[in-house]
Amino acid sequence: MGVEAQDRDVTAARLLKSSAKNSYDPYVDVDWDAPLAEGKAYMPLERVSLYGTDLWAKLTPEQRIELSKHEIASIMSVGLWFEIVLMQLLARYVFDLDARTEHAQYAMTEIGDETRHSVMFARTAQRLGVPRYGVPKVVHRAAKVFGATAAGPSMFASVLVAEETTDRLQRSMMDDDGIQPLIRSVNRIHVVEEARHVRFAKEEVLRETPKLSKAALQRHRLRTALVAFGVIDSMVDARIYRSVGIDPREGRAAALANPHFHRTRRWMAEKIVPFLREAGLIGGRSEGIWRRAHLL
Repeated sequence: MGVEAQDRDVTAARLLKSSAKNSYDPYVDVDWDAPLAEGKAYMPLERVSLYGTDLWAKLTPEQRIELSKHEIASIMSVGLWFEIVLMQLLARYVFDLDARTEHAQYAMTEIGDETRHSVMFARTAQRLGVPRYGVPKVVHRAAKVFGATAAGPSMFASVLVAEETTDRLQRSMMDDDGIQPLIRSVNRIHVVEEARHVRFAKEEVLRETPKLSKAALQRHRLRTALVAFGVIDSMVDARIYRSVGIDPREGRAAALANPHFHRTRRWMAEKIVPFLREAGLIGGRSEGIWRRAHLL
């Protein structure tokens, strides 16, 4: 076994031990029957996409809370969809590994984690009684190709973008008494388990990126930037605005032009952008895509 393989297995062994000690079952560890709390938001109101706009000013306090419910449901729905894509990526990744290694076993363990997370987010949307939200058709079609072909540093970098941006939002809520207890409980579980996934992906990015040729690096930068744009731009399904009587096209246009929402996107990406830049996966011409997504 080479030094790199040994290093991978050392990390994986630690992550497997952590998984054994700190893993959750959403059917058991979330109180799905508890009543929703009156007057509590479902996400920080200052992070809602319309916050600070004229449309927001016209909403009643009750409507603002209602919109926060639909917006967090949209974010969770897109999150669970991306985790399904991630499960495809990990299954393909494990296909070529030696299953006797801790590295392969942790990748399989992560697939199990993501399965439970997807069920947990799906049950949350079901409990909130919201419509089905999701990504645009063009992103859905592109993800089929990505899920079947992505590999190497940009595969893991794309995972990090999705996980780290949502993690930043979830961490801001899980200990906030002003947020619905159900949402806090779900966020706390996801944050604990995703910390392991982030460690696994970051180490793969750091191992594999230095091996790329200049041409390959540009390709991986572009793929990462495109996925980052697709993920962040799809989190808020425009149909959520119907919940408070706003036309979806009007609501989306207002959100996309909203400087406060732009700042929220950059805030969500504050942890992952410096890491990917230092690793070499942000730079060159593809950097403009990150700026267009308001992640830089």
